[in-house]
Amino acid sequence: MNRTDGFFSLIYDFMSILMTSMIVIMLLFTFVFRIAGVIGPSMNDTLLDGDRLIVTAFLPRPQRGDIVIITQPNSIHEPIVKRVVGLPGEWVDIDAARGVVLINGIVLEEPYVVGSTNDLYDREYPVKVPDGCYFVMGDNRNNSTDSRSDQIGFIEKNYMLGKVFYRFSPAGSGMVE
Repeated sequence: MNRTDGFFSLIYDFMSILMTSMIVIMLLFTFVFRIAGVIGPSMNDTLLDGDRLIVTAFLPRPQRGDIVIITQPNSIHEPIVKRVVGLPGEWVDIDAARGVVLINGIVLEEPYVVGSTNDLYDREYPVKVPDGCYFVMGDNRNNSTDSRSDQIGFIEKNYMLGKVFYRFSPAGSGMVE
């Protein structure tokens, strides 16, 4: 074997490794992870306008407090980012005078919320979350169109693209809680 054959063999091996890596990364970001962006202030201060998010496509059963990407058709005509507040079969109530959300009559502890929850939109409370659906809200409660509004409504599980688990942006990066 001469030096030219060794050089071409090295190049071939490098290209093979590079192509395999690219295919694996492409498959991961197609079937396991996705990248999404935040548009607007509805999730302030947890997520900011312009933040980029890594979303896991595996969301067996959304839990209260999960931040999810929703693709359910709505008046906004774009995927939205919201926090799961009410689970299927639960009663959601909003006490606008106190500015709190109640789940099955118990005040929900929400340290991530900006301000108090005073806007009821066009729903009457308490409201029962239908089976297979979720009640979602933005963290910036008085600047968020969410399940309180008929424009968004209850969210069916099959329209949840995935759970947000990592944020990266010009302001900082980190795990999302």
